[in-house]
Amino acid sequence: MSSECGLKKHFTGETATILGDRIQASLPHFDTRGYAAEVDRRVPGLELKDRVLILTEGLRSRLPESYPKALEVLGSTLGDELPEGRGMFTASWFLMPVARYVEEYGLGHPRESLDFLEAVTRCHTAEYAIRPFITEHRELTMARIREWAHDSSHNVRRLASEGTRARLPWASQLPFFIEDPSPVLEILEVLRSDPSDYVRKSVANNLNDISKDHSGTALATAERWSRESPTHETAWIVRHALRTLVKKGDQEALALLGTTGGEHIRVHDLSVRPAVIRLGDTLTIRFTVENTDTRPHHVTVDYVVHHVRKNGQLIPKVFKLSELDLAPGQAQSLEKSHTVKEVQTRRYYPGEHPVDVQVNGLAMATDRFELLL
Repeated sequence: MSSECGLKKHFTGETATILGDRIQASLPHFDTRGYAAEVDRRVPGLELKDRVLILTEGLRSRLPESYPKALEVLGSTLGDELPEGRGMFTASWFLMPVARYVEEYGLGHPRESLDFLEAVTRCHTAEYAIRPFITEHRELTMARIREWAHDSSHNVRRLASEGTRARLPWASQLPFFIEDPSPVLEILEVLRSDPSDYVRKSVANNLNDISKDHSGTALATAERWSRESPTHETAWIVRHALRTLVKKGDQEALALLGTTGGEHIRVHDLSVRPAVIRLGDTLTIRFTVENTDTRPHHVTVDYVVHHVRKNGQLIPKVFKLSELDLAPGQAQSLEKSHTVKEVQTRRYYPGEHPVDVQVNGLAMATDRFELLL
């Protein structure tokens, strides 16, 4: 196995061998050894998606020229449907080139491709592969997706939601759904109280995407769902779907989630220590929250780290901390450890980093730490 890090390290000749061995069950003359050697020769230095494409191109040159016949062969690679809680990145990651095959070569055969993607998503995912079909064959594909939203399989229902996310990470955007999310909302409506946690997470992420461009629409949808579908499942979706608006301090979103009285809360004695740190060190954030009102309040407490960028600008990042029920006049002390370490999506630069404590989206107190590199 390669010494490289991340999921991409798996996409080498070893993965080609896994796929080739499965393909040989229905295509005995498939050249697994040559396929693996070609992949090993071409993937060094490439990132994940480019490696997957190399594996996909290797399949194309070795499978039957007829696309429908190639799909028949690829069907032998799929295996059993994934049960609830079994993720594609742990159980069926090696099928990424199979889904990519449909994405790259199947647009001329939309009906056969949609049938195959339904099979793929049961044991892997088709959330990326479905997107060119939404773009090029929208009426046909959306009709199929509306059917999938009612499917008995949680994996298929999840594809109906995840595949229509306008801002799906790692994927090309769907600008027509960014402009008009109503076709997507029609799908989510069916899934607003889905029994599957896998599906509910996708629905919440999709509505959260919509809130970034149409906050009023997302809020109105969340309010109506809460009123019309008062289930634990819907409440969970609404809470997670409004997380971006909550982090921005949107008072309507916070009120919808039951927070009250932010204007009556005071934050005392904020301390961020040590005052000077290096990368990898851990901060301790301490403060006291007080309800100065004569009525009890339910509040959401977050903290915000303003990260210094290379150009010296500050970019805020909100971190969830706690939800509290405070009686009239009650004060409660809170403490949080925060390790300053590089992650895949963030680089740190030296300088003074402000840290805010916000209650119900309202900034209440600020302290600072200095990062040395």
